Amino acid sequence: MLGKPFSRWSIRKLADHLRRNRARPVVIGREALRCLLARRGISFQRTKTWKESPDADFDVKLARIEYAINERPDRTFAFDEFGPLGIRPTAGSCWAEKTRPDRLPATYRRTHDITYFHGCYSIGDDQMWGINRRRKGIDHTWAALRTIRAARPDGAPVYVILDNLSAHLNWRIRR
Repeated sequence: MLGKPFSRWSIRKLADHLRRNRARPVVIGREALRCLLARRGISFQRTKTWKESPDADFDVKLARIEYAINERPDRTFAFDEFGPLGIRPTAGSCWAEKTRPDRLPATYRRTHDITYFHGCYSIGDDQMWGINRRRKGIDHTWAALRTIRAARPDGAPVYVILDNLSAHLNWRIRR
C-alpha cells in the first residue's frame, strides 16, 4: 500500500509518510492527524485475509448458488456438519465467600461422548434445524439431508448448498 512494505499503518507511520511525500509534503503532528482522521470517520481496523478458491468451476458454482438464493429462496437450503462438540468443564468466575477457589484438574474423566451437529438451514423460511450424531459419515449426512426433502415433500426440485466434505461425494447425495 502506497509503495510501503507493510499493510498496517500506525498514526506515526502515516504522519512520516505524509512528511516524506516528495510531490506534496505535509507536516502534521500525530495527535492532529488522529483528530483529522476521526473527523473524517476513519478508524483503525484489522486487516482481514481470505483465500481464493483454486476450483476452476468456482464462478459457475457461485452463479448457481446465487441463482438458487435469489430466484428460488423457498426451495433453497444450506447444509453443514459442525463438530466435534464435547461437554467439558470450563473455568468461570462468580461472587463467593472468600476462600481458596475450587480447582478444575487439567485432565479429567470424560463422562460424555463427543457429538457432531448436522445442521440444515432453510433460506426462504429463515429456519434452522439439525440432528446430533456420534460421528460424521455418509449415512448420517444422508439422514440429515432427507429432513430437507421432508420439509418440501411435493417432489419439486430443492437446491442444497454443501461444502466440500468428502462425505458429500457419495452417489446418494450427488444425485
